[in-house]
Amino acid sequence: MSLPLPDLPIIIGVTAFCVVMAVASYKRRIFDLSGSLSAFVVGMVIGICGNILWLLLLLVFMVTSFGATKYRFEWKKSQGFQEGKGGERRWRNVAANGAVPAAIALISFVSEYLDMSGLTSGNIFPKNTASFLFTSAIAVAAADTAASEIGITDPRVYLITTFKRTKRGVDGGISLTGQLVAFVAAAYTSVVAYVVFAAFDTGLLAGPATLFIPMLCGFFGCQVDSVIGATIETDGRIGKLGNNLTSISIGTLLALALSLF
Repeated sequence: MSLPLPDLPIIIGVTAFCVVMAVASYKRRIFDLSGSLSAFVVGMVIGICGNILWLLLLLVFMVTSFGATKYRFEWKKSQGFQEGKGGERRWRNVAANGAVPAAIALISFVSEYLDMSGLTSGNIFPKNTASFLFTSAIAVAAADTAASEIGITDPRVYLITTFKRTKRGVDGGISLTGQLVAFVAAAYTSVVAYVVFAAFDTGLLAGPATLFIPMLCGFFGCQVDSVIGATIETDGRIGKLGNNLTSISIGTLLALALSLF
């Protein structure tokens, strides 16, 4: 039984897309060299093992993240709140945000192969479910990035566990601006995904749940990130990137649980 790989033209197209994405992200200083190479690998896994349309969502996430990063960047740099020297992300950032989406692509690929091989009675992780969870994972990452990069500019910051005033940049600190842009980012990601899949992928489950669950789980995952930041990250038991990976995983698992009802 052959592997359920896409046709050669699609593989070539995915490779070309990932090369352009990696080079452009490096030149625009979205990523440093290690981050661009990591983004290429993650993109290839998602495009080949998952769905080529997922790459469009990945591109949307990159563009919106870049915009959030550059928002009042000179001020953030003067305060020491910027990522890297010019806002660029490293391979660890890519791994933290891309591990769950890439894992979803790999699991869907393996599930399809096992089904085609007759080793399972049906596809236990079909592409429609995988697309739904992929959107939720990207929504969490987008919400968290927007909250961190834009929310930091709001001087009225409160610790999420006590709601007492705290300083900017404190782990677990939230603001009204941060909450607003987190929800907008999660909603924007979910709406774009819904429109794209509805237009080009008839296998995606339709209905309000497909739109609203990733939106809500994306916002929820951002809150999880803040709670972890205020507790075990502050205690030094987990790092920032470990927090990102954990919150994306929890937001995605919640989306899976809600989809079962």
